[in-house]
Amino acid sequence: MSAASSTANANPKILIAAAGVDEQWKEAMVSRLPDAYIVTQHENYDPETINFTLLWKQPQGLLKSLTNLQAIFSLGAGVDHVLSAPSLPTDVPVIRLEDAGMADQMVQYHLYAALHFMRDFDIYARQQAKADWAQHDVARISKCRVGVMGLGALGAAVASALTQIGFAVSGWSRTMKAIDGITTYAGSETLREFLSQSDILICMLPRTAETEGVLNGKTLSHLPKDAAVINAARGAMIVEADLLRLLDTGHLRGAFLDVAVTEPLPESHPFWDHPKIRITPHIAAATRIEESVDQIAENIDRITRGETPRGLVDRKTGY
Repeated sequence: MSAASSTANANPKILIAAAGVDEQWKEAMVSRLPDAYIVTQHENYDPETINFTLLWKQPQGLLKSLTNLQAIFSLGAGVDHVLSAPSLPTDVPVIRLEDAGMADQMVQYHLYAALHFMRDFDIYARQQAKADWAQHDVARISKCRVGVMGLGALGAAVASALTQIGFAVSGWSRTMKAIDGITTYAGSETLREFLSQSDILICMLPRTAETEGVLNGKTLSHLPKDAAVINAARGAMIVEADLLRLLDTGHLRGAFLDVAVTEPLPESHPFWDHPKIRITPHIAAATRIEESVDQIAENIDRITRGETPRGLVDRKTGY
């Protein structure tokens, strides 16, 4: 950091409200910004003095008391927990993390999940339970069509990685994107065509009012028979009852799910013991604190100097 920027953010006052991990974030932020005043939600502080707040699943109504905020930082890839806050001030910028070590993890997760279906490991797992030694032909990876729904930074990274190992990849997003080696679609009018060509559908969409329930009985039925669904975005994207019905009727071969509508997933939930569903507990990509605090500190510098921060959220689109 330059001397000028060090001076610019010499004494920012920062509040951290991150469910269960406040102290970890505080320790990292103090190390990165030793001259800043940094407190967690569990300490005594004057809310009117706070300039910046770092949030992850913050308490209801917290933002109402912070009347002098210059920016709100989301400590995760998603920002729905911030944008849905009833006390969110209308004139304070909301800033999301850009990657922060999550892209590599997302790529790893989706490579594993896509190969799980492409190499029939879902079938072999069910065969193992029956002591069935049946072998199946190995499909050509170039014949396996993967559709990535959502082409932001993480979605684009996943799509590119799948292309590099030989999958036939297409992508869909709200607005048109251009990615080398990938056929792209945009807008609701192309969604059916995109889905009809996806043997494996990967959901990487941000959670917004428009994307909640986007994968429902109608849209999932547009997938080819025996298609599989992978979701490591948000559980609200999928209508769970519709997914179960299409799995049970045989239209879909399986689902690989890192997220659910209710988390933790209740013990009685039918996902747990469904033979066609693999569950992971929202671990596809964890925020790397070290990379994140560097981004946050840089953006505090930018804001203090009157510059536009990186990762600024468009409230109209929700990301």
